[in-house]
Amino acid sequence: DFLRDEGQYTVRTFTHPEALYAQAAERRPDIVLLDMKMGDVRGDSVLEQLQARFPGLCVIVVTGYPSLEDMRATFKLKVFDYLPKPFTLAQIRQVLANAVEAFSLGRTLQNRLREKLGHRIRLLRAERDWSLKDLAQASRLSVSQISSIERGANLPSIESLLAIARAFHKKPSELLASIDF
Repeated sequence: DFLRDEGQYTVRTFTHPEALYAQAAERRPDIVLLDMKMGDVRGDSVLEQLQARFPGLCVIVVTGYPSLEDMRATFKLKVFDYLPKPFTLAQIRQVLANAVEAFSLGRTLQNRLREKLGHRIRLLRAERDWSLKDLAQASRLSVSQISSIERGANLPSIESLLAIARAFHKKPSELLASIDF
């Protein structure tokens, strides 16, 4: 009710995992709040199924039975966050805000593409221990142009993307595939 009342979330609830999987296949959720103890259903098995069926899905584990061991185990399964009950409205707001930011939710596809591609180029440059100037020399682009691309302020033109890919000895398609967009 709280999430619905906030007005910025569309909330769907499910009492059975199969209904969740079927609805998620029709319209993938941005965030899943997953309770770990649901009667006969085990949250960890639901989590494994969600991750297998929907890689990269943002899952926030909610549990009334928190333990350090369970928290570690769920983070190994790549959940976004772990929220022990009872939690405050401020806590759930903050966790959701963090998820929205981390997963670039609510942003246009173009904005998300700019951010992800810029971040990937920055990581490739860091892996090679290159400065902006080093990449500029290797790609024959300006430092300011590369900086703008890395910050996600601008998408590279086709020519710039080709030049950056060549500098990293990659195909442009490899760069794009590596950002999981």
